[in-house]
Amino acid sequence: MARMSAFQRLVTKYQRDVDFLIIYIEEAHPSDGWITTDSPYIIPQHRSLEDRVSAARVLQQGAPGCALVLDTMANSSSSAYGAYFERLYVIQSGTIMYQGGRGPDGYQVSELRTWLERYDEQLHGIRPRRL
Repeated sequence: MARMSAFQRLVTKYQRDVDFLIIYIEEAHPSDGWITTDSPYIIPQHRSLEDRVSAARVLQQGAPGCALVLDTMANSSSSAYGAYFERLYVIQSGTIMYQGGRGPDGYQVSELRTWLERYDEQLHGIRPRRL
C-alpha cells in the first residue's frame, strides 16, 4: 500500500500532463494461494471475469484517481508487458519511453518520479518540482 500511496502522489502531481492507467492483472498473492502477511485485502484467485471485476472494485477504493481497466482472463496484457505482478511503463504515441523493473523488487515509483521530472523539465524547460 505504501507503493500505491507513492503512485497516488505522482498521479496527483502529473495528472494535468500525463494520462495514468492501471491495468489490473491476476492477483499476485491470492488468499487461496501464495499468501503474504502484509496484504490489506483478502482477494481469492480470479476464476472468472466477474471475480476479477469484484477484486478490481476493492483495488479502486484505494487506487489513485486514474483509469482502471482489467486484463483478460488469459492475462494477455501481463504477458505482453512482462508485468508479473506489477510494473510501471510510460508509453507515448505507441512507443515505450520508460520501462520499470518487474515487481516486487524492480517496481520503483521513485525511479518513475525521476523519469517524469526529467521529462517535465525537457518539455517545459523548467527545474523539476519535488513531491
